[in-house]
Amino acid sequence: MDAAYGAYRLDDRESYTAFLIAHARALPAVEAWLLHRSIGFAWRPRRDALAADLAALGCDMPEPLPFAIADDQAARWGALYVTEGSRLGGVMLARQVGEGLPRAYLESGFGPGEWRDFRQALDAAAADAAWIDRAVAAAERVFMLYKQAA
Repeated sequence: MDAAYGAYRLDDRESYTAFLIAHARALPAVEAWLLHRSIGFAWRPRRDALAADLAALGCDMPEPLPFAIADDQAARWGALYVTEGSRLGGVMLARQVGEGLPRAYLESGFGPGEWRDFRQALDAAAADAAWIDRAVAAAERVFMLYKQAA
């Protein structure tokens, strides 16, 4: 992921726009998949914040890439782990965004204690080694989607 996204300059309007477009090709696909499934953890989609930032830059949302993974509880948690980890990383990246550029998507962070609550819920959901393997496989699939979108 670092290699795929590390070349984007978030302080440059054109490069930052390309960065957001890449995210817009992946994140909405995963969020749409997650929205229709029970996970057991309340999470907040960021698609609207991403669309607002792109609109502020004069761009429409691109078509999301196709996304499908195994549909079991472990896979759902694996996919959510990547999307919520992206939320955590976004807050750090927001500091690099150029002056005057929109940053609602990257600043859509966690409230007090939310990351801790997420990690505790994930740990509680993990049933056994096979469950963890399925969650990891789903997380890897989401990472590959983001890499493809870059």
